[in-house]
Amino acid sequence: MSKTNFFVKHLKNTNNFINNLLEKNLNKLNFKNLRYLSKNNKVILTFVALFLIFISYLLIPTFYNQSSISKELKIKFQNKLNINFQFSEDLNYSFFPRPHFTTNNTTIFNKNGEISKIDKLKIFISLNNFFSLENIEIRNIIFENANFNLNKKNYNIFLELLNQSFKDGGLTIKNSNIFFRNLDDEVLFINKILKMKYYYNKKELKNIFYSDNEVFNVPFSMVSFLNEDKNKIFSKINFNLMKLKIENEIVFKKDKKIGKSEFVFNKLKQNAEYQIEKNFFNFHIFDKIEEPKNNYKGTFNFKPFYASLEGDLDQINLNYLFGSNAIIAQLLKTEIFNNKNIDFKLNISAESVFNNQNIKNIVLKSKIQDGLIDTDKTKFYWRDFAEFELAESLIFVRNGELVLDGKIKINVKDYKKIYKFLLTPKKYRNEIRQIDLSFTYNFDQKIAELKDIVIDDKINEDVNKTLNNIFLKKDDLRNKIYFKNLLNEAIKSYAG
Repeated sequence: MSKTNFFVKHLKNTNNFINNLLEKNLNKLNFKNLRYLSKNNKVILTFVALFLIFISYLLIPTFYNQSSISKELKIKFQNKLNINFQFSEDLNYSFFPRPHFTTNNTTIFNKNGEISKIDKLKIFISLNNFFSLENIEIRNIIFENANFNLNKKNYNIFLELLNQSFKDGGLTIKNSNIFFRNLDDEVLFINKILKMKYYYNKKELKNIFYSDNEVFNVPFSMVSFLNEDKNKIFSKINFNLMKLKIENEIVFKKDKKIGKSEFVFNKLKQNAEYQIEKNFFNFHIFDKIEEPKNNYKGTFNFKPFYASLEGDLDQINLNYLFGSNAIIAQLLKTEIFNNKNIDFKLNISAESVFNNQNIKNIVLKSKIQDGLIDTDKTKFYWRDFAEFELAESLIFVRNGELVLDGKIKINVKDYKKIYKFLLTPKKYRNEIRQIDLSFTYNFDQKIAELKDIVIDDKINEDVNKTLNNIFLKKDDLRNKIYFKNLLNEAIKSYAG
């Protein structure tokens, strides 16, 4: 059977079925059925009428005078958030998905001037009473594409919002930025707000602040709330990418703030105690109160700016500082520290390096001054064989990658033990006392370039060629074998 005939036959059957169905139902149609249909029509008409009345009610705000509604919303807005706003009278009303007003180019300001510009502001209102302008109630508020400019004078705007009432509706901020500036209006860093929300938790009877953010390309989330007396704030910060969690508690006193924190990093716990005063911040970080293995103390003075960090560790993990995903490395890549107004000194001592039995007695020194970052006077020992000291060093970013450039002075303490450790053939075991060299190390590619190698005040070109490029492996065992072979080759070149 052709497709055409099949289609015609199927069409005829369908037509016959419809005709029979209509004939049967028309025969059954009587006075009772007509009355039933009439009743159903009344129900439908009533529903339509109620729907039209409800739509008309929702449209009432469109008839308000723009100037009057703008003035009334501004008053209620400021009462709800306790912040000064300025928005235009050009308000657009919509009742879908919920009744709300929208306006563009809103400004937040205080006595010191402008704090933020909001590209789009949405004000959601209650359905309770549209017949009276004065009785309109604000429920939820949404800021979209806002830019906040914060400094020492207005930095606590987000904290002050926690003191407001959000029982009848919350505040949401989307796709916005916080520019943290110094008093000279220079941008120190930018916090990108993906979504920030203030809401009232009915079970716990308190305001909650939650925010998804991104700073220096590192995403993190944060949740905060105040205690009942509103003199203490609790916060939890989660850096999923770095497996870092921070729980924080701050007590507000008259002239200072006293806080304590707990850091959990890859299941390792650290505690911190700190104090904030007018232009001063100091802190103490430790793993346990009695006989701590890890102990840091630091100071920040904001006017003029000066900071220092000192620490004594049982073991230091350099991957936390300079690993590809380490926050310090990410911060250095932003070149935020290349600022002539920053004065920072670091001094960390550690007995050993994580996953490295050969390096010990590390003294890590660094300073940021006049826009330059160096690691001069950093020292460490290779077992008890030799002492290494860095000089004329500089940390910088080249083509988006972190680089350390400088000089190393190596004082050989026991050259015989070095040869024994490297299994160097006896005929190549010449006496060595001091090695000086220049180097460049790329943290991202893990490549070291050694040059200008001077051994006991003599330059050997063959040694320089052998040690010119060093490529580190991911596997520690392979690195050890690689270094032994490389150093023995250089020793053989030096011995001639």
